[in-house]
Amino acid sequence: MKEEMIRKLIEEAKKIANENFCCKDSHFSVGAVLLTKEGKVYNGFNIENNGIQSICAERTAFVKALSEGNKEFSCIAIIGKNMDKEEFTKIVPCGYCRQFMKQYGKEDFMVYTYDEKEDKIITYTLEELLPHSFDFERNE
Repeated sequence: MKEEMIRKLIEEAKKIANENFCCKDSHFSVGAVLLTKEGKVYNGFNIENNGIQSICAERTAFVKALSEGNKEFSCIAIIGKNMDKEEFTKIVPCGYCRQFMKQYGKEDFMVYTYDEKEDKIITYTLEELLPHSFDFERNE
């Protein structure tokens, strides 16, 4: 994927993290932008509550896309920041999100994040993020 498109997705993820967040406990806002193979975009942000049922930005974006019948995905851009700071920082999905993305992403699915201090895009494959994922077919 071209860097220009990746930067556009990252900018959208920053906007989502800055404007739409429910992170009163952690004060860490995350924005995610999921791109389908057809070029449709789904946004998500982290939604915390007082229990253990919080949902991450990545899964929010995936659930929105899946609920509309989309099942072919190209990539996701994620960005996060402490609400007390101005700069966004590189983040990686939590373990639950990694397994979730592995379920719905194919071999060519990419995860992009961004370090604002270094102005650097960091790219991961799902295999890099979760090399030993659970798979019903492989684990039978």
